[in-house]
Amino acid sequence: MSKRKRGLLLTAAAVVMCAGAAKADEINIWNDLWLDAVRTNPTPPTEISRKGAMLTTAMYDAYMNIAKTHQHCIVKAPASSTASKEAAMAVAAHGVLTHLYPGRTAVFDAQLASSLAAIAPGASKNEGMALGGIVASGVIANRANDNSDLPTDYTHGTNPGDYQPTWPDYNPSPYTPRWGEVTPWGLQSGSQFRPNGIGGYTDMPSFLASDLYTQNFNEVKELGGVNSATRTVDQTRTGFFWANDVNGTYKPPGHLNNITREVADQQGLSVGERVRLLALVHLAMADAGIAAWDGKYGIGMDLWRPITGIQQADTDGNPDTIADPDWEPLNGFSPPFPAWVSGHATFGAAHAAIMAAFFGTDNISFSITSEDPFYAALFPPGEVEPRHFDSFTQAAIENWRSRVYIGVHWDIDGYEGFMLGQQVGNYIFDTMLLVPAPGAATMFALGGLFAARRRRTA
Repeated sequence: MSKRKRGLLLTAAAVVMCAGAAKADEINIWNDLWLDAVRTNPTPPTEISRKGAMLTTAMYDAYMNIAKTHQHCIVKAPASSTASKEAAMAVAAHGVLTHLYPGRTAVFDAQLASSLAAIAPGASKNEGMALGGIVASGVIANRANDNSDLPTDYTHGTNPGDYQPTWPDYNPSPYTPRWGEVTPWGLQSGSQFRPNGIGGYTDMPSFLASDLYTQNFNEVKELGGVNSATRTVDQTRTGFFWANDVNGTYKPPGHLNNITREVADQQGLSVGERVRLLALVHLAMADAGIAAWDGKYGIGMDLWRPITGIQQADTDGNPDTIADPDWEPLNGFSPPFPAWVSGHATFGAAHAAIMAAFFGTDNISFSITSEDPFYAALFPPGEVEPRHFDSFTQAAIENWRSRVYIGVHWDIDGYEGFMLGQQVGNYIFDTMLLVPAPGAATMFALGGLFAARRRRTA
């Protein structure tokens, strides 16, 4: 590793916190505690997406068993309309988070005590607390045997194109190689929307010999290298804005969680609307992680990262790809799992699909910053700029392209990850957390452009 990169990794700048003030309610309080746990207990993005879904669906079910405006997600329990939603959500969130992050129990206990102290004693509070406990236990039990703890043993291939352990760690055990076997939250299976090969090619030699691979190769070789002469300042900023690969950040699922909350506050959503939106986003991201990892390991074409492909191009059989044994990506490391499909792109597109469907339009503008310290380091102290987007799709496409700019993905990884994530997000929105059948419940009082979309029935 170069001294410059090693120094950046060891002396990462202070975390850039999100712009915009959040409402201090139980949803944001417990989401903040989860994000802090992600920062201090770094795990692969697949595991983070699972934990985020457990938290948000628990809070959703705690709320919705009382409000009864939309279908429950996992746990259906009897509750009166007078039960305290705040108590139910706090106890449910506490139960799930202490299960997922036992080392932070004292932090969660302190918050639970604070949350409950703010609620007047009585039957409403007691019933809400009891409901929250039932929901937390039910969510934990529901995911107890979901295959998320399968062995991580993996034998990589040795042929051209095959994924190889990547610089600088060369760890022979990539992250969660069997995550595609995890029980989905809403999909029928992890392979439900699996692409047919890489760019339509179903064997590695044909893909490596294709014009598609040549174009992908030459683009990332030129734009994604640490010494690129053509990458623009904005492309460099884009690359690190979306990365959040460094431990101590909220990682990609946390970044998308933050965007969701910022837009929800900007749009003035009610508590019920926000708890549903966050649950939908995290359900989609959890299944996006399963679908992406099914793609990475499930088609028999575990694709090498650009650093391997470019340094070893003299072995790929393609006369139009020229090897550079000294090529390094702009990013300080390449994530330790196959390149195709891009997890970043799949998560981002699933998120965008949910957001556009929920609001009834893709064209909502928002500005957001990033916790990635390399992004902050590109600006003078105190002058870190947020990035502005005019649509959710624009943000998701930039997320996909960002991985090319920092040299860790081929463009086809992002394109097909984007298409996969869109399918996952749309499927989750169309099949989960719907309004009950006519006559079974009363809808939220909705206004604006997204009211009609929410009138879907089961």
